[in-house]
Amino acid sequence: MRAPRPSARSLLARARRFLAAGVLAWSAACAAGRAAGAQGVGAVRLDAGRFTVVHWPRDARLARTLIDEATARDTFPGLPRPRARVLVMIAPDAATFREWVGGGVPEWGAAIAIPSQSRVVVQGSAASSAAGDPRVVFRHELAHLALHEHVGDAVPRWFHEGYAQYAAGEVGGDAYLETNLALLFRRLPTFAGLDSAFATRSSVGAAAAYRLAQLAVVHLAERDPRNGLALLFRYWPASGRLDAAVRRAYGVTLDQVERDWQRRARWEAGALALAADVSLVGGVLLVPLVPLWLSRRRRQRERLAAMKAEEARLEAALATSVLDELLAPRPRGVAGEGEGRAGAS
Repeated sequence: MRAPRPSARSLLARARRFLAAGVLAWSAACAAGRAAGAQGVGAVRLDAGRFTVVHWPRDARLARTLIDEATARDTFPGLPRPRARVLVMIAPDAATFREWVGGGVPEWGAAIAIPSQSRVVVQGSAASSAAGDPRVVFRHELAHLALHEHVGDAVPRWFHEGYAQYAAGEVGGDAYLETNLALLFRRLPTFAGLDSAFATRSSVGAAAAYRLAQLAVVHLAERDPRNGLALLFRYWPASGRLDAAVRRAYGVTLDQVERDWQRRARWEAGALALAADVSLVGGVLLVPLVPLWLSRRRRQRERLAAMKAEEARLEAALATSVLDELLAPRPRGVAGEGEGRAGAS
C-alpha cells in the first residue's frame, strides 16, 4: 500500500521546525563563540528535551540543575504544553550578563527572557544572593516564553509579569505592602498604570508592582476554581484581546476585574500593614517593661540560690546529728539486743 503524500501545510510546518532548530543551533554556537573569545575559556553546550543551555565549566552544576528543573516541570498553569525550543545562556559574570541583555535591565535584575528569540539569559553562580533562587527565577522566565508562544504579542506587561510570578510560585513584595497603610486611603493604579510601574529603577517599587500584578492574575484564576486560567487561554488567541477573553471565560468585563482587584489589593495591603503596625506598637509598649522584668528575674534567681543554700545547710546538719547519735558511747549495764539473746541461751 502506497503511503499518502504529505500535504503542503505539513511540509511547510516541517520546514519551519527544521529552520527554527537550525537557527537555534546557530545562535547557541555564535553565543558560545563570542563569549568564549571574551573569556578565553571554551563554553559548554548542554541539551535535554527542548532546552539548550550554554554555560562555562564553573557553572556546570547550575546548568544541570536548571535543565533538570525545566524538563521535569515543563508545564505551566492553564497553558498547553510548550513545544518551542529554548536557548538558555548562563552569563559567567555581571559584565557579560549586561553585555548580553543590554542596558534595559535594572541593577537588581537576575535574568531576562527574550520571547521573540525564545531565549533566556541568566546570571551564573557568581551572582549575589540578591539574585534569588535560580530555579524560581528561571521558571519565571520560562513562563514568559510559554505565554508568548501561546498568545503572542497581545499580552500586556502586567499580565506577563503577574502570570510569571504566579507560575513560578514566587512570594515577594509583601514587605513593601506591609509598610503602606496609605493604600487603604488612596487609589491604586489601573492595569494600564501598573504597566508603567515596571519601568522603575527602584527594587522596592518594582517589588510592589510585581506583587500587585501577581494578585491580579491570582484573582482571575480564583474566579473559576475548576478551570483556573485554562478557559482564558483557550479564548484569548482567537480574539487577540484580553478583555474579550475575560468576558467569555468568566462572564465579567475586564473593568470589573480591575475594580475587584483594586479593592482586594487595598484591603490585603491594609491588613498586612495593620498587623505590622500592631506588632510595632506592641514592641514599643513593652520596652519600658524590660527593666522591671530583668529586675524581677534577678530577684527570683537570688531567692532560688538562698533556698538551695538553706536546703544544703539543713541536710548537712541532719547528717551530722545522725552520725553523732550512732557514735555516742552507751551507758554500762545496758546490753545490746544480740548480747541479751546470747545470755538467755
